[in-house]
Amino acid sequence: LYKKTFIEHFEQAPMYVAVLTFLGFGVGTIFGYLRDFMRAWGLEKRNVATEREQQKDFVPLYQDFENFYTRNLYMRIRDNWNRPICSVPGPQFDLMERVTDDYNWTFRFTGRTIKNVINMGSYNYLGFAETDVNALKTVTIELQKYGTGICSTRQEMGTLDKHVELEKLVAKFLGVEDAMVFGMGFATNSMNIPALVGKGCLILSDELNHTSLVLGARLSGATIRIFKHNNMQSLEKLLRDAIIYGQPRSHRAWRKIIILVEGIYSMEGSIVRLPEIVSLKKKYKAYLYLDEAHSIGAVGATGRGVVEYFGMSPDDVDVLMGTFTKSFGAAGGYIAGKKDLVDFLRTHSHSAVYATSMCPPVAEQIIRAMKCLMGQDGTTQGLQRVRQLGKNTRYFRRRLHEMGFIIYGNDDSPVVPLLLYMPGKIGAFARRMLEKNIGVVVVGFPATPITESRARFCVSAAHTREMLDTVLNALDELGDFLHLKYSRYSKSSHPELYEETRLELED
Repeated sequence: LYKKTFIEHFEQAPMYVAVLTFLGFGVGTIFGYLRDFMRAWGLEKRNVATEREQQKDFVPLYQDFENFYTRNLYMRIRDNWNRPICSVPGPQFDLMERVTDDYNWTFRFTGRTIKNVINMGSYNYLGFAETDVNALKTVTIELQKYGTGICSTRQEMGTLDKHVELEKLVAKFLGVEDAMVFGMGFATNSMNIPALVGKGCLILSDELNHTSLVLGARLSGATIRIFKHNNMQSLEKLLRDAIIYGQPRSHRAWRKIIILVEGIYSMEGSIVRLPEIVSLKKKYKAYLYLDEAHSIGAVGATGRGVVEYFGMSPDDVDVLMGTFTKSFGAAGGYIAGKKDLVDFLRTHSHSAVYATSMCPPVAEQIIRAMKCLMGQDGTTQGLQRVRQLGKNTRYFRRRLHEMGFIIYGNDDSPVVPLLLYMPGKIGAFARRMLEKNIGVVVVGFPATPITESRARFCVSAAHTREMLDTVLNALDELGDFLHLKYSRYSKSSHPELYEETRLELED
């Protein structure tokens, strides 16, 4: 099924790392309860929102247990998130300096700007988030012609000639019959999945799917069953059981069975096993919904996503979804496929009926970036960006492997998770990197499994080799200082066959 080598890494950390990670959370939890006790007795100032005494008989608005993690663990490292930048998020950006006087409960700005911070966190895969006057000339023209807002939905007075032009271009770029664009990438999933499936339908969802897919599936009212990440045995077992047993209790056949997957998984850096999934969906007559938010523009010989990456036909995928928020340096998303599918969504999509249309300057930014990728601007710059991203990705991943870090994902994925594991190292890592003028994204529980806190790097075509070497040298030094080089080149921690997990949502 595969025309090229498909290599992914999910190395297991040594046992002592897992033990120390749980121990770190345990110590933090004990001190959290101690501090809550001190707050209750007035020995420590209570900064968190609490219920008023007059409302003690009401249903709690602030759940004490749910807020425990936020006020006692997250608050210790809160300074590593929501940092405001004051420049274009290109390969480098400027950062507004802020400090805290009360252990991260509040922040104040110093008025100082940290200049030329190397940006390793933004999804600017192809470098189209830029401020070059010549590159943005057409965007400026459209801004002057149309203004900034539409003030209407697509079904009313919000469809402009720019939207029609963009949709035709997207369809041509992807090699499908038709496409429809939306003003928000998240809503492209969450508001369109309920239009495609409903009660009596079955959704088979990868366990690591993005929240927008999860929300869309839950809003649909369909039954949801989860298969293990990229595990074809787990998926086939669910498909086979769905065909054999049908719906619970009635055992009637499912109205539809749809498989939800992503092209590149944004927290793992792994690429979907598309050839195998297409083979299964054809075998069991299911539908396939492919979210290419992170993969469109980022992989494939000409940036056309995982379909091109695997040398497959767009007709093999029933619903092609993607966003313009990453590789295209803009906003919004698209649904593409057969004309019948798109025509149906134009009538039934919640985004088309209720959401404001994409603003014209944003549409023009997408058009200019897409034309650049297709070579319609008369240059080969788009193709050069795709190739440069591939070179930067492979170089960055190879060097991290050589240094001894545990990193997850596919060798061709520009999303590079570097495992930190212990909660105390999350804050220390991000703060130390910023001291070296490097901006990184760190992620921990509950966004990841409790033992798999990580830093997530996003490689860009706009990164120079000097920038990457600066980051790698800093990582090499910090890896020794924080003892982060856990790699033993062990086998994957993901077994070949997983125990089936099900989650059914029914009335």
